Amino acid sequence: MFTLRNIGIHSSHENTIFIREDSPLTHSEGFKVLTRVFVHFNGSKIIATLNTVHSNLLKEGEAGLSEEAMIRLNVKDGDTIVVKHLQPISSLSYVRAKIYGKELSETAYQEIIKDVVDGLYSNIELAAFVTACAGNNMKINEMVYLTKAMISVGQQIKWEQAVIFDKHCVGGLPGNRTTPIVVSIVAVAGLIIPKTSSKAITSPAGTADMMETITKVNLSVEEIKEVVKKENACLAWGGGVKLSPADDLLIYVEKALDIDSEAQMVASVLSKKAAAGSTDVVIDIPYGKTAKVRSHEEALKLKYYFEVVGEAIGLKITVLITDGSQPVGRGIGPALEALDVLAVLKNEPDAAADLRERSTLIAGKLLEIAHSCSEAEGKKMAEDILASGKAFEKFKAICKAQGGFNIPEKGEYTFDVISDVDGIVTEIDNRKLARIAKLAGAPKSPGAGIIFYAPLHKKVSKGDVLYSIYAEGKGQLEYVKEYLKSVNHLIVIE
Repeated sequence: MFTLRNIGIHSSHENTIFIREDSPLTHSEGFKVLTRVFVHFNGSKIIATLNTVHSNLLKEGEAGLSEEAMIRLNVKDGDTIVVKHLQPISSLSYVRAKIYGKELSETAYQEIIKDVVDGLYSNIELAAFVTACAGNNMKINEMVYLTKAMISVGQQIKWEQAVIFDKHCVGGLPGNRTTPIVVSIVAVAGLIIPKTSSKAITSPAGTADMMETITKVNLSVEEIKEVVKKENACLAWGGGVKLSPADDLLIYVEKALDIDSEAQMVASVLSKKAAAGSTDVVIDIPYGKTAKVRSHEEALKLKYYFEVVGEAIGLKITVLITDGSQPVGRGIGPALEALDVLAVLKNEPDAAADLRERSTLIAGKLLEIAHSCSEAEGKKMAEDILASGKAFEKFKAICKAQGGFNIPEKGEYTFDVISDVDGIVTEIDNRKLARIAKLAGAPKSPGAGIIFYAPLHKKVSKGDVLYSIYAEGKGQLEYVKEYLKSVNHLIVIE
């Protein structure tokens, strides 16, 4: 037994317990650093990784827990906790089987995901599971099992309406922020679209990061329902309502490993759509040399996965395969992408035409499905709604219903990257552009990122600005300048 002392240590998703190195527990019970132990309090328990201290941070008889562990165990400073030896976690045998290429059953995935959400897996064990499932290591039926398991362990939103719409882009294109525009257009047309989005995984901004520069996105299920009842739509952060909570834990590890597994991408996307109560979903799959999906063949394979898994869990999936050869819009980073979105919604003359075109394409597809009309009619309907100004008014109404409407600001420090030749832009490296935006501070610094001026096929002259970098601190900007000295072939001009 230990008296808990709040030592204010943050260890992200990892449950960690700290005790004194000279504690009798470490000797009599044989506990060593990085041992996994049970921590009990008031009928609840978690598994935590043991670390020891040899300073006055803790007194004899005291133990400290990481902030995440304290939240999960619902304890406070001064509470008495009990530490016990860890019993074997049976679901880890399935993880080991998967490492050796075995096909797992539905029961296996249910047990693994339940234990993940219950906090029984360490980061090392999570990484083992993610890695074992990456590449082409999961069969289509396993994708279905994983998706169903991820749905079952979280909240699920139920709606009175029979048809609930949604959309998703698999990502990989800097600045591709169509969601707020699409949602606003189709909400005007009467479609119900309770949009929950993610924060950035490996990109400079996710939709939730971008929306957070304008309004409140951390809504409860009740708040989401209230906003949707009032405006037909919302633009909320999915992580705040624990829809498919295992996904956030798996994404955390994927981000650290910088991998995107096809199987886990499909399970991630569709589990959240199903948990949010969606029935009809449009999936945008951009492909290109430096996009997340590299070829048309890969896009077709992913399309098949989405359609088959979607059907298995009761979702109607419509897939669009689109061009992913360059960024969409000009802004890359939360605030800069938000300003792009606002320019399109307000029909400003210099708004990014490609962002407008892609947004009306996706919105048109949703309207086509809803109204059983032709593709051309759906797109024309979307274009007319946007041009009328009603989409902008709807967007503002959604934001105000969620908590307010603010105009975001760019980072204070800037640096222009200049062309040193005349010619035509023939190739753009999306990944290197995204890396520059992240080095500048995005998405953690909302005003950081890039404004991009050199789309494919544009004629540029020596001395033209190719892109401008924005940062919220001078240090980040200097760091990016150093990186630029080593980067090659980011923009090819011939």
